[in-house]
Amino acid sequence: MTDQPDPPTSSSATKRVERGFETVLFNSRWLMAPFYFGLVISLLVLLYKFVVLLAELILHATLAKESDIILGVLSLIDVSLTGNLVLIVVFSGYENFVSRIDPRDHPDWPEWMTKVDFAGLKQKLLASIVAISAIQVLKAFMNLDTGYDTTKLAWLVGIHLVFVVSTLIMALSDRWGGHGSNDKGGH
Repeated sequence: MTDQPDPPTSSSATKRVERGFETVLFNSRWLMAPFYFGLVISLLVLLYKFVVLLAELILHATLAKESDIILGVLSLIDVSLTGNLVLIVVFSGYENFVSRIDPRDHPDWPEWMTKVDFAGLKQKLLASIVAISAIQVLKAFMNLDTGYDTTKLAWLVGIHLVFVVSTLIMALSDRWGGHGSNDKGGH
């Protein structure tokens, strides 16, 4: 009797189909890459808006009141924080969901960028949203003397508080769930 391979069984055929399906699922992560590229394009749009706001601030600085200057600077900070938020999503999203980025060829690579896990990403996103929301509330307070709608101000404060409470609850749930120590990144 010669050693002949066993005929393929339905179990091995099922395994091949399963392996093929898993390969398709795994490679589907690359469908996210265009989303991250689109977010990089949105950074260019934010840069354009930042430059326009900065030019307006500079051009009107000599005639502007102190509160107008502060509001202009807050607008610049707002756009800057939004840009930071986009960068956090691009780098940590790509790293967590698409492919690793090798920082060895980039000597000025921020240490935290390749160390933010999904729980850390959520925290950084929520913290940025709270900061952006706080700036909107501060802008509204700065405009109170110009007849700002107090109902709108109440809504801004209420929404800001919802963001703050949501962020605290998320941080506590991550800590209680044991995910708080996974974010080895810095800021």
